[in-house]
Amino acid sequence: MNRISTMLAAGAAALVFAASAQAAADISITRLDCGTPQEPVAVNQRFSDTFAYGDMKRQFVYSCYVIKHGDEYLLWDTGHAMTTPKVAPKVSIVDQLAKLNIKPEQIKYVGISHYHADHTGQVGSFPHATLLIGKGDWDAITSPHPAEGVNYKPFEAWAKGESKVEPVATDKDVFGDGSVIMLATPGHTPGHHSLLVKLAKSNLIITGDAAHFRENYESDGVPWFNYNRAETIASLERLKKIEANLHATVIIQHDARDVDKLPAFPAAAQ
Repeated sequence: MNRISTMLAAGAAALVFAASAQAAADISITRLDCGTPQEPVAVNQRFSDTFAYGDMKRQFVYSCYVIKHGDEYLLWDTGHAMTTPKVAPKVSIVDQLAKLNIKPEQIKYVGISHYHADHTGQVGSFPHATLLIGKGDWDAITSPHPAEGVNYKPFEAWAKGESKVEPVATDKDVFGDGSVIMLATPGHTPGHHSLLVKLAKSNLIITGDAAHFRENYESDGVPWFNYNRAETIASLERLKKIEANLHATVIIQHDARDVDKLPAFPAAAQ
C-alpha cells in the first residue's frame, strides 16, 4: 500500500511539474513603442538629488509591454497619449496590438507602474480590462483634488465604477501561478510597482520608473521629484536582490540599452 501511495504521489507530482512547465512555455512578452524619443537631456540635477552625473546626457525612450499568458493578456503601462506634443507615439497601442492580432477587449488586465502621464496616456483605450495599480497611486488618482503630476483623467471609467479596478497594496501574482508578479516598489510614487516576468528560460524585471536609466539603477540615484527618498532606495535594493537571486535581466523602461535586450516589435521574447 505504501509503495502504491508513493507511486501515485510521484505521478501526481510529475503531472504538476508538466503542467507548470507547459504554462511557463506559453508565456511571452512583446515590447511596444509608447512615445517618440526627444533629444538627449542633461540628467545631473533632475535625476540625482546628490548631483551625481556631472555633464551626462541621456535620451529617454518610452516603452510598454504586452504579456501573453496562455490565451490571456496583460498590458503593462500605456505610454504617452496620442495627443501629447513632441513625444506622442507614432502608432497607438491599439494599432500595434492589431498587428499582433490582439483586440482591445482581449486585454484582461492593464497593469500600471505609476500615475505619471508617460505611463498612463492610453489606458482609456482598454475599458474592458481590469485595472491593476498600486493602492497609493489609486488613492492619489481618486483624490478629490489630485496633486500636480497625477494623471487622473484617463482613469475616469474606473473611478466612476464603470470599469473594474483592483488597487494593489503589496505584490500581486497576476495569473495565480507565480509567472507574472507585480512587485511593490514604492518611492517614485506612493504606489509604484515593477513587474517580474518568468519566461521558460529566463526571468525579466520591468522596472517602471524605479530607475530611469542604467547609471541611475546602479548608483541608487534618486530624482529630486520622487515621492519618498528612503522608499526609493529600499525598492532599488529589493530589485537588485531579486535580480541576483533569480538571475534576472533588468529592463529599465526609459533606457534604450535595456529595452533593446528584448526582440524588436513585433517579435516576442519567450
